[in-house]
Amino acid sequence: MMKTIRQSPLIHTVIFGVLLLILPLFLQSQGNAWVRIADIALLYVLLALGLNIVVGYAGLLDLGFVAFFAIGAYMFGLMDSPHLTEAFPAFKAMFPNGLHTPLWIVIPMGAALAGVFGILLGAPTLKLRGDYLAIVTLGFGEIIRVFLNNLDHPVNITNGPKGLNQIESIKFFGYNLGRPLNIGDYQLSSVTQYYYLFLALVVVSVIICHRLELSRIGRAWMAIREDEIAAKAMGINTRNMKLLAFGMGATFGGVAGSMFAAFQGFVSPESFSLMESVMIVAMVVLGGIGHLPGVILGAVLLAALPEVLRYIASPLQAMTDGRIDASILRQLLIALAMIVVMLLRPRGMWPTPERGKSLEAK
Repeated sequence: MMKTIRQSPLIHTVIFGVLLLILPLFLQSQGNAWVRIADIALLYVLLALGLNIVVGYAGLLDLGFVAFFAIGAYMFGLMDSPHLTEAFPAFKAMFPNGLHTPLWIVIPMGAALAGVFGILLGAPTLKLRGDYLAIVTLGFGEIIRVFLNNLDHPVNITNGPKGLNQIESIKFFGYNLGRPLNIGDYQLSSVTQYYYLFLALVVVSVIICHRLELSRIGRAWMAIREDEIAAKAMGINTRNMKLLAFGMGATFGGVAGSMFAAFQGFVSPESFSLMESVMIVAMVVLGGIGHLPGVILGAVLLAALPEVLRYIASPLQAMTDGRIDASILRQLLIALAMIVVMLLRPRGMWPTPERGKSLEAK
């Protein structure tokens, strides 16, 4: 009996894993647009997992997390687009055929660059808490977006509001994810191949987050979240732990950004607005702060919901003879769904069991 109980979670995990593997094959039969929605949802899962380290584990409210997403995206865009060779003749002389950065270099570079910026953000905010910390991080996110929007003169680095285009797809070992893959008579589309890459990154990220949560570092973060003064009195170096949380969380944003640039083939400052940061925070809060399954659930639902509601908003727009814009109606439906979830599940759709017990006891 005990052996069956212990094997049950493993069986459920295997079944869930098989479903995730065959999901894009089913969606591809319905159209590549559905696979694309799944790809974007996985990228948002990466972002939500990174923000959960900062907000859920360490209790540091970060409203500028999209800045790290932008840093990773522009890093990949500059490394794998013709922009640098066109804007700088000296760079073209050094790399006449472009950089063509491989996958195993892009991911560490995106993580490292975003992590450095995360530490730079955390350093001046070590003594700030609550609303004050939120305002500073909000300003940081807007500063990065404004810089990306204006760094096209006097030296054209980011191409300004025009963005970076002609970004190459991901390549490794001569294999190009941007081209369909033929397996016998069956063809895997490009978006389906990207799905498996993003899924692998999400699985690795979940394992890292889970191990961090159970480690001494994770327990130190949670102690800071519950009571920073008590944590400092117990000998925890709160300064280093906060910087580590900002840096670790930012690395996830950098990796997600580099994958986003490769997937889209184009990046511009409009993709990294304040609303994106708000949505990522909403994913963590609605799913369940500090709880990995809840964060993943919140990210998937909020990432896929706007696209699914397109099929509901258009008929509702037709019922009003076109007097209501479909995009505005879609945002209204999303906002109503978020309000209903928060009223019915104030701790999130899938909250941490320990936190739920403590609140119920009070």
